[in-house]
Amino acid sequence: MKSRDIAIVGILLAVGAILRYFLAMLHTPLTPNMVIAFYCLAIILIQPKVYEALGIGIVAGILSMLISSSIFPPANLISEPLGALVCFAIYGALKSRSKVAPTAATFLTTLASGFSFAAVAIIFVGATILSQYGGDLMNFVLVFVPIVVITAVFNAVIVQVLYFPASRVLMRGQE
Repeated sequence: MKSRDIAIVGILLAVGAILRYFLAMLHTPLTPNMVIAFYCLAIILIQPKVYEALGIGIVAGILSMLISSSIFPPANLISEPLGALVCFAIYGALKSRSKVAPTAATFLTTLASGFSFAAVAIIFVGATILSQYGGDLMNFVLVFVPIVVITAVFNAVIVQVLYFPASRVLMRGQE
């Protein structure tokens, strides 16, 4: 990966982390995960190799863990690298077939990251989750699934809106 690409990834991850941190401070029931949106944008823009995408996911996981107010922040160390690999694979498969490849890749990435986060959290802190949701795992699922889906839609829209101007700016830098 070129130093220019590393700078782009760093800037986008920093912007995503700052936005997520400030949105989390609002203490709303739904806090969009801007880190996912911005690492997707980074992967889509620079089109890294698979191990580089995994590295982006690991860095995103560390950032997310540090600023998370979730029930089990270390789950980000699994969910974000997995999300980055999903973004890499989905965008790679769709980029030449569809103009909405950034939207589809980001939407599916957010779902993969969110649901894997929930699975890891249930494995490690399931008793705490069950106690907060009346001892019924289905209550947790009924609350969590809409949050992940709404966040996925939000992230997909953000990335699609930012993709075209960001790609034009990057192309201008190469001329």
